[in-house]
Amino acid sequence: MKFTRVLAIAAALALAGTAVQAQQFFRIGTGGTAGTYYPVGGMIANAISQPGKIVATAQASNGSVANVNGIAGGSMESGFSQADVATWAQKGTGIYEGKPNVPGLRLIANLYPESVHVVVRKGSGIKTVADLKGKRVALDEPGSGTLVNARAILAAYGLKESDIRPEYIKPNQAGDKMKDGSLDAFFFTGGAPAGAIAELASSGAGIDILPIEGAAAETLRRSSPFFAPDVIAADTYKGVGTVNTLAVGAQWVTSDKADANVVYEITKALFSAPAQALLGAGHAKGKFITRENAVKGAGIPFHPGAERFYKEAGLIK
Repeated sequence: MKFTRVLAIAAALALAGTAVQAQQFFRIGTGGTAGTYYPVGGMIANAISQPGKIVATAQASNGSVANVNGIAGGSMESGFSQADVATWAQKGTGIYEGKPNVPGLRLIANLYPESVHVVVRKGSGIKTVADLKGKRVALDEPGSGTLVNARAILAAYGLKESDIRPEYIKPNQAGDKMKDGSLDAFFFTGGAPAGAIAELASSGAGIDILPIEGAAAETLRRSSPFFAPDVIAADTYKGVGTVNTLAVGAQWVTSDKADANVVYEITKALFSAPAQALLGAGHAKGKFITRENAVKGAGIPFHPGAERFYKEAGLIK
């Protein structure tokens, strides 16, 4: 009897050990805590985690470029990136031209449109991007997709970084500086509403968001076709009317070295009914994270695990 019990205990321990070994950790690089990537990343991590199998965690980062570089360097299994940054990184074009690129970058899913915000103080007299000349403007931190976009947008309006007084800080820091009058404007590319901007809009002094439209927008779209026309609806932010702007896709990317079965399981979990309900209720951009949108705007190859799911779902051939 004792021998039988010992065998039973040994078998149980072996099974437990197998379960521990089988459990996979899957980190998701997001962005600053005041942006959109971070809360959406947290929701996705909760939605795809499977006790005993997959533990997903969202971690704050500097954004798109930092996440792509983190994936390449192995400090995270996956991350969020703007579609333009992901495409440049994988193909060795754009900001990665002439630099080490990431040919093994693979797509899990296109998520939602990221609106370009150019935020100014209400009553500042700044009406267009061209009016930022000589002003104190935050462009976001190095490693962010926002910084890349901000430079392109300034150029489309005939401005260089030397024409403004640039600062390289996150939107929450920029909001604080705008409140105390030490900053005139800041750029942010992300899903609307963004927490830092919503807080600033409700803080008293109020904000305006500059439009990106007309000839400058058309010039940008010709040179950078990943930009799409976008509208930030009236009252997305307190006191701000409808704003015509541009957007790029937010994408969830990983490495071609990521385990195909794990990527298949997390993709399947992301589009399960419980996960879709969680995403739709948790954030305004969550309702855009659908199976149909996931396969749109893919500028880089899908990871084989994600591709397997989309083929089974009849979304790609």
